[in-house]
Amino acid sequence: MSAAAPSSCAMMDLFGRRITYVRLSVTDRCDLRCVYCMSDDMSFLPRDQVLSIEELDRLASAFVALGVRKLRLTGGEPLVRKGIMDLFAGLSRHLASGQLRELTLTTNGTQLARHAEELARHGVRRVNVSLDTLDADRFRALTRRGTLAVVMDGIRAALDAGLKVKINAVALAGTTDREVFDLIDFTHSRGMDLTFIETMPLGDVGVDRIDQYLPLDRLRAQIETRLTLLDTPEQTGGPARYARVEETGGRIGFITPMTHNFCESCNRVRVSATGILHSCLGQEEAHDLKTPLRASPSDELLHAAIRTAIRAKPKGHDFVITRNGGPALSRHMSALGG
Repeated sequence: MSAAAPSSCAMMDLFGRRITYVRLSVTDRCDLRCVYCMSDDMSFLPRDQVLSIEELDRLASAFVALGVRKLRLTGGEPLVRKGIMDLFAGLSRHLASGQLRELTLTTNGTQLARHAEELARHGVRRVNVSLDTLDADRFRALTRRGTLAVVMDGIRAALDAGLKVKINAVALAGTTDREVFDLIDFTHSRGMDLTFIETMPLGDVGVDRIDQYLPLDRLRAQIETRLTLLDTPEQTGGPARYARVEETGGRIGFITPMTHNFCESCNRVRVSATGILHSCLGQEEAHDLKTPLRASPSDELLHAAIRTAIRAKPKGHDFVITRNGGPALSRHMSALGG
């Protein structure tokens, strides 16, 4: 494989945004069926269409060679992928070399208790855990099959392993507005950040999106009835805008793809487990990286395909949720990890 140094503009799009962050899906499969993410009777990709662990390593390494400094493994649920720890072990060499600043993942937490210590050994320093409720019955309803206690065990294991944990909660009407202060207390009392995310109209999930949708400006106003939020310029490399809670000292992030998009500062692209690069979560455009990956043992064709895809990154997205409206895109969130 070639290991040429990246040119100064290798990962810059036509709007002057430098792409330094890749979210790489390792599987579209998940052991939960969250109501905002997928339908209960999901059909997953045939395994022979998914990139091998070796191919995922090579693809991720190509991005690192071109200047990517943050790599997040996603799914589906990344920790259900067979051989996933081999991938983390292999990619840790880029942390050791200094080319990669951060290797991390987003997980639903169901497998985290088994893997937390090994993740830490491979250089993972923080993880995002998706957790939308602290109520066991509501958790079972939202995930259609999950057990809250299992995820709580995973969070404890991650903290015990020295990992910094950020909790991601999709803002859901009738759920988040009931539990927002409990979520803040739970996370901040344990030294965890909390990020709220607006639900997005991706894929048919079998429910009307308008019934789920809770704008974050409304949720923030609810928080400010009891707590003081101080906006901060702090960044973690992603799209969240952060505020620090004066009373707890902890941070709350707000990711607002619906009400206030963040496209002007977007620094990331997403790659599916089949090797398809999506430079915008809210657009249909897609670029095949599997073909050049497999066409040659050299990375020359792969690097060229990545550069072409980055140059074609659109200016932004424009999601809309309406009553009885279908999904903006047919692609489910599980295909790219949101």
